[in-house]
Amino acid sequence: MTEVGMVETSGIEASTAIEPPPKLAVWKFTSCDGCQLSLLDCEDELLALAQKVDIAYFMEATSRQVAGPYDLSLVEGSITTPDEAERIQQVRRQSRTLVTIGACASAGGIQALRNFADVEEFTRLVYAHPEYISTLSTSTPISAHVPVDFELQGCPINKRQLLEVISAFLHRRQPQIPAHSVCIDCKLQGNVCVMVAHGTPCLGPVTHAGCGALCPGYHRGCYGCYGPKENANTAPLSHWWQTELGADRADLIAGFRNMNAAAPVFLRESLAVENGAATKANPVPEKSAPGPGQNPDAPLGKPGP
Repeated sequence: MTEVGMVETSGIEASTAIEPPPKLAVWKFTSCDGCQLSLLDCEDELLALAQKVDIAYFMEATSRQVAGPYDLSLVEGSITTPDEAERIQQVRRQSRTLVTIGACASAGGIQALRNFADVEEFTRLVYAHPEYISTLSTSTPISAHVPVDFELQGCPINKRQLLEVISAFLHRRQPQIPAHSVCIDCKLQGNVCVMVAHGTPCLGPVTHAGCGALCPGYHRGCYGCYGPKENANTAPLSHWWQTELGADRADLIAGFRNMNAAAPVFLRESLAVENGAATKANPVPEKSAPGPGQNPDAPLGKPGP
């Protein structure tokens, strides 16, 4: 019999024990830090998030470092150096779930323009002692090196979409990220089509939504910041640019070679234009086949075998 004011806990301690919160890590590779800043820009939501997860490693925000393993890793940036190619392997081994955030991590970023040029020539022109520069000849997405559980596109990412991805992880479900094009957002906002009304080249028909149709809202063409949408059909768009808008090969190549230049769909179209083959419809899938250990249908937190 317990004394007055005392609580009997024998036999229920195991069932009422509080589990530690999931450990979150945020990693930077070659990037401008803009996607990490999108997370910091969440402000009030970030405070609520800090109550749900243990922010164990996030050097953009704090010097606190907690050793892994980590339940969720958010990775910003592409792989451009031998050191990064080794470090991403270490990050993957320490991470139960790995999510890439932004165009750099998901498609190589603006720095993937090096993939079409001579990097050694660049280093000779820019640096007084190029022999001290250790870099790879290409900039590649994280998925080219390790299995990735989810890719969040954008340059920078949409903070609301990022919060949805983290919420999905906490609740062990698939993230609900819209898969439609920027064109749909333009219609929802009542924007006049800049291609039809003004003859302005625009990547909206083949670009993933997420920016809220920001550029078309100001009567400018979409630059493709959020990368290819699902099942993007780029060849008819190239044909329209050429026949109806008067774009030449240089315009088309520049249009598809931006911050998502190495995204498979945009890369294939820019090469087709360069080779003079972009004249008729040729649908291509947005993403390459899942790599080893990837299951695109698995909910976050439950990676494929």
